[in-house]
Amino acid sequence: MGLWQRFTMIFKSKANRALDRAEDPRETLDYSYEKQLELLQKVRRGVADVATSRKRLELQIQGLGQQEAKLEQQARAALGQGREDLAREALTRRSGLHQQIADLQTQLAQLAEQEEKLTVAAQQLQTKVEQFRTRKETIKATYSAAEAQTKINEAFTGISSELGDVGLAIQRAEDKTAQMQARAGAIDELMASGALEDVSGMGKDSLTIELERMASESEVENQLAALKREVGPGSSPQELEK
Repeated sequence: MGLWQRFTMIFKSKANRALDRAEDPRETLDYSYEKQLELLQKVRRGVADVATSRKRLELQIQGLGQQEAKLEQQARAALGQGREDLAREALTRRSGLHQQIADLQTQLAQLAEQEEKLTVAAQQLQTKVEQFRTRKETIKATYSAAEAQTKINEAFTGISSELGDVGLAIQRAEDKTAQMQARAGAIDELMASGALEDVSGMGKDSLTIELERMASESEVENQLAALKREVGPGSSPQELEK
């Protein structure tokens, strides 16, 4: 495969995928239905045109028939007055009109046959268009329901493009919260075991601090009293130094 052929194939495949994503079946069905309606309108217009031509021929034949009858009367009147030449002329004209009427009647029969065929075709086309419209609306309703269901399912599963960023943000927040909770728990365990000391004293309340201070002072007094008993009363600081 040549380079140009590969390029053409790649371009066509990408264009086809782009068109497939952009195409809405409902719009395509509506467009097809409009085209069928236009075709049906053209067929009906054709039937009307043929019917108009048929009616025009019928009126023309009717007028020629009246002229034919009038020429026959004129021929009879001419013979009654002994004018055979005028009677012959009238009958000659009548013969020409008769032939013309016969030709028009042939055309009229053809038009009538064509009109009947077009009428049947228009009726059949109208039936197909109505069937297509019913099927079109059914397909559109089914597609719309499937589209709505798909969006609902995507929203529940969190894979929709609209909710994808929200789902990721929630996941990151949950991960950070779990990490912070784990860190706080670990620090609490280390402080409880004595591995870490609360140098700020913020871990103790005021009551605990006061009780510890009082306990410390009491312990100092007890130690001082014990020393006094050991040394005895009346000892001066100089003697203590000796």
